Amino acid sequence: MHRPGRVVSLVLLALLSLQAARAAPVTWHPPEGTTEIPLWPEGKVMPPPKLAGPEQLGEAVSKPSGERWAMLQNVAVPTLTLFPPKGPGNGTAVMVVPGGGYRVLAMDLEGSEICAWLNGRGITCALLKYRVPASGPNWDPQCNCRDIPAVPMALQDAQRAMGLLRAQSARWHIDPKRVGVIGFSAGGHVVAGLSTQARRSYTPVDAADAQPSRPDFAMVMYSGHLWNGKAKGLSLVKDIAVDGEVPPTFIVQATDDPTDDVRESLSYYRALIDAGVPVEMHLFARGGHAFGLRVKTAPVAAWPQLAERWMQDIGMLSRR
Repeated sequence: MHRPGRVVSLVLLALLSLQAARAAPVTWHPPEGTTEIPLWPEGKVMPPPKLAGPEQLGEAVSKPSGERWAMLQNVAVPTLTLFPPKGPGNGTAVMVVPGGGYRVLAMDLEGSEICAWLNGRGITCALLKYRVPASGPNWDPQCNCRDIPAVPMALQDAQRAMGLLRAQSARWHIDPKRVGVIGFSAGGHVVAGLSTQARRSYTPVDAADAQPSRPDFAMVMYSGHLWNGKAKGLSLVKDIAVDGEVPPTFIVQATDDPTDDVRESLSYYRALIDAGVPVEMHLFARGGHAFGLRVKTAPVAAWPQLAERWMQDIGMLSRR
C-alpha cells in the first residue's frame, strides 16, 4: 500500500515531467531514407541576428486557402538534407530553398513535398535549411523599406551548399555540371542572388568553397525582394546584379499574389532578357501565394509539368 506522501510526490513528478515535455521545443527531423549533413565546419558559423530561442517546429495556416504547413523557426545551425531519387537516378540534382520571409522556413510545403516531386523524376534533391530569422531582406511594414543585413547569411548558406554538392558529387551520384536550384518566395530571392553572384559572400573555409556556387539552372517561384518599387518601371533591387553568366532560368508567379507584386517576377525577367540569359516565364491569373504543389483547381497547378518540360528542353532531364 502506497503512503499518501509518496502518492502526492509521484503525482507531482508526473505533472512536472508532463510540463517539461510540453515546454521542450519540437524541431524538424529529416524524413526516413534521407541524409542530413552540416553545412559548415564546427565553429565556422555564426547565429542569425534576432534569434529568439532554440530551433522550433510549429504550424502555420495560409490565408485564405486554410492550408497548414510546417513552420521552422530560429535556425542557427544550417544543414543540407539529401533525398535520393526513386529508382535509378539520372545524375541531375536540384537544391530546394524554402520560403518564409527570411523569418521562418516552410519545410514541407516548399521543401520535402517539392523533393518528393523531383525524386519521382529521377532527380536527387537537396533540401536547404538555412539560417533564420533576419538572414536576408525583410519588409518593415512601418516604413515599407528594406533592411539588408551586413551579413547575408541565407545567401552564404546557399553558396556553401552548392559548393558541397559539387565537391561531394561522387558520393551522391550526381553530375557536378547538372546541379540546379529551385526557390520559393524569399527562397526565390536566395536563388536570384545565387544565380547572379559568382563570388562567395564569405571567406572560403575549405576545398568545397573552391567549387562554383552558381547553379547550372534555376527556378524562381513567386519571389519577393526583386523589384525596386521606389524606382520607375521594372527595376531590380541593388543586391541583384544580372549579367550574361546567369544560368537558364524558369519563373512562375500568380498575378493575384497578395504577398508579392507580380512586378517582382517581371523585373527579373526583363533583366535576364536584356542580358541575353535564356529564360522562360509563366504568369497565371489565379493561384495566390505559397501554392507549392497543393493547388489543384487553378491553372497554376500546371507549373510542375511546365517545369519538367523546361528541364527537358535545356538538357537537364531526359524525356520520358
